[in-house]
Amino acid sequence: MNFSTIGRWVSRICHQPVRQTFQRTMATGGEGASCASTEKRNRLSSEKSPYLLQHATNPVHWYPWGEEAFSAARRENKLIFLSVGYSTCHWCHVMERESFENPNIAELMNSNFINVKVDREERPDVDKVYMTFVTASSGRGGWPMSCFLTPELVPVAGGTYFPPEDRYGRVGFGTLLNRLAVKSLSGSGGWPMSVWLTPDLKPVYGGTYFPPVNRYFGQPGFPELLVSIASQWQENEEKFKTSGMQIMEVLNRTSRLPAPGASSLPGEEAIAKCFAQLSSSYEPEYGGFSESPKFPQPSNFNFLFTYYALCPDLDDSRRGLDMALHTLTKMDQGGIHDHVAQGFARYSTDERWHVPHFEKMLYDQAQLTISYLDAYIATGKNRFADVVRDILTYVMRDLSHPSGGFYSAEDADSFPTADAKEKREGAFCVWTYEEITQLLSEQVKSGHEATLAKLFCHHYSVVEGGNVNPYQDPHDELKEQNVLIEHETIEETSQEFGLSQEECEAALNKAKQILYDVRQKRPRPHLDDKMLTAWNGMMIGAMGRAGAVLGDETYLQRALQAAEFVKSYLYKDGKLFRAAYAAPNDEVSVGSCIGGFADDYAWIIRGFLNLYEATLDTNWLELAEELQDKQNELFWDSDGTGYFMTQSGDESILLRIKEDQDGAEPSANSVSVGNLVRLSPLLDRPDYRAKAEAIFCLFSDRLKKIPIALPEMTTSLLLHQKPPEQIILAGKNGTDSLRKMLQVIHREANPWHVIMLADDNHESFMYARHSSLGNYHPKTADETLVYVCQNFRCLLPMNTPEQLKEQLKNPGVNRL
Repeated sequence: MNFSTIGRWVSRICHQPVRQTFQRTMATGGEGASCASTEKRNRLSSEKSPYLLQHATNPVHWYPWGEEAFSAARRENKLIFLSVGYSTCHWCHVMERESFENPNIAELMNSNFINVKVDREERPDVDKVYMTFVTASSGRGGWPMSCFLTPELVPVAGGTYFPPEDRYGRVGFGTLLNRLAVKSLSGSGGWPMSVWLTPDLKPVYGGTYFPPVNRYFGQPGFPELLVSIASQWQENEEKFKTSGMQIMEVLNRTSRLPAPGASSLPGEEAIAKCFAQLSSSYEPEYGGFSESPKFPQPSNFNFLFTYYALCPDLDDSRRGLDMALHTLTKMDQGGIHDHVAQGFARYSTDERWHVPHFEKMLYDQAQLTISYLDAYIATGKNRFADVVRDILTYVMRDLSHPSGGFYSAEDADSFPTADAKEKREGAFCVWTYEEITQLLSEQVKSGHEATLAKLFCHHYSVVEGGNVNPYQDPHDELKEQNVLIEHETIEETSQEFGLSQEECEAALNKAKQILYDVRQKRPRPHLDDKMLTAWNGMMIGAMGRAGAVLGDETYLQRALQAAEFVKSYLYKDGKLFRAAYAAPNDEVSVGSCIGGFADDYAWIIRGFLNLYEATLDTNWLELAEELQDKQNELFWDSDGTGYFMTQSGDESILLRIKEDQDGAEPSANSVSVGNLVRLSPLLDRPDYRAKAEAIFCLFSDRLKKIPIALPEMTTSLLLHQKPPEQIILAGKNGTDSLRKMLQVIHREANPWHVIMLADDNHESFMYARHSSLGNYHPKTADETLVYVCQNFRCLLPMNTPEQLKEQLKNPGVNRL
């Protein structure tokens, strides 16, 4: 059995006609109203996950993932219906509203299945196993993920979102016009007949009736699917189980990466191919690496900025820098950027970065902070630094727990008004033209004929009737609304209105503050106040680096507070937990103590590494080493190489998977190999370098053929190929002279350096690793000397920031 066979098997199950012998009940007309207000609660009510708690009042008898559900399935001999999502997932909300809150559909589910809910952010291991199956069998994945399992947890059928009734339609007429160049003839007949011809009358596309808007392709209704699968399980249980085992054999075989064997370490060809593939996928008008939808993909920026920093004289690297800067500029100007309340949405539904999917994720804020810092370092342009401050303002204000942890996300959907009955996507963020003109009616300045509204509407493209393309709004949730987007610079707008740039900027900031204050009175989107270890590690690293690069102690202290939060709540007996949860009265709960996954270790290690570089406090470096050794112990594949995403020992996880793609979040192996490359010279740990090379060899085939799938790992490969630059600061930590030198180091573009402090403390952690540090001394107590070295072969020391800046200003040049 192969993937195509799996797909045919699952398709047969999902589209099997309903047996008349199976009893079913269905809502009709206006039946099936929401039961969310009922006081009756299911087993999810005792969980900590915000996503699971959202479903605690569903009439579905949900179980959390665990032995209680598995035992019930075995005892009652029922299939498990597994539903996986997350609390800010728009289509998860839709399926809940349409199906899980419908009492008749819930009765079908409760009578015939053991129903299990999983928060994919809390249990990425469960999500990954069954998403692998769904993607292999259906050709696509996403959330909500819906999967049917045998009592032995083997998947037999699945998909993503299912509507509450059958929907058989065809592509919308307007969309069809835009797709002529890539479509083929339909092969069906009837009237009215619609055919497109070339000038020489050759048909290129055709069909019969086309509806005016997009409609779903032949998805079975969810109740029909439930009835079909339940009846087939009752009638042919053994066939299900046999096919399930065959499916698992295929998944086991295909999800296993080949042992590296004689694979050679990837070299320059992987670097060149990664750039070539990114360049080929680059969209030059608005930036980004696809047409639409467009995702930020910060791992691509990491590669492009590192490539330029290490190889600034290459034409490819300079073009890569331009690609990254243009994309980040367009994103900053676009609607994906919240111009009123700061931060970035998850992705754009169109090619212009205009209409976003409005949820805001912590992992995007963290990774984009790094991207905009890199843009600032590469160009010196304050606009990029301002975007960093914008993101961190949002995170510190809206995604922060009083104890120091960072929350996970804010939802896309909210009530448009306090008395509204249904939530709408983007309701918290969008504006009508009439609202803007009413709220911003005062003059730009005394004696100027223009109002704030006129200036604001011009600069942010606000128009009567709304600025959202209807094709980006299939549910009419944004009708007559405006999503703010900049099409001009401040300089251009100021010239248009006869203002100085300072006056223009001040007026726009005043307008945004007025709108911000109004927004705070609207019903807020749901906040996912779960604090994930991995994402907190991302933000600790980003916030710490922002403090170092921008010289802002506020960011550094906030990063340190979050790191202490991790130590207090998410780290015990040398191991990490997966998540902590906000509790009443600003308390924190660790919940069921789910053990950390490989990405939790990888990102916390990276966060602590960045804190060490920002502060030169070796306590963070020691912790990073302890966690790296623990990650090696718990996740390293001793029979092959690389890191599994999960620990061994959990019998409910049927596959131990090594992720092989950098998506919205880089894979654990990609982050980990970067950590090993950085830690090895810093700690004098050649075994870490050997592990890094083993990972490169494990993914050698992928890095050589499609490195665009692993841009974060390719970035680490870039660093690995060059010896690091040692920067030794001989002085006392905390002195003004050392602080100034450290800021110069962080503001230069060379990302491949190892920073060490020689403070004459021969009993310290660093002196124990590098006895050569004893050769470097400051001349006076207040002075800091900086040595730039490779393998402790150094240039003459420098004692002023100006000297150091001059020495470091040509990144990538071998100065030794």
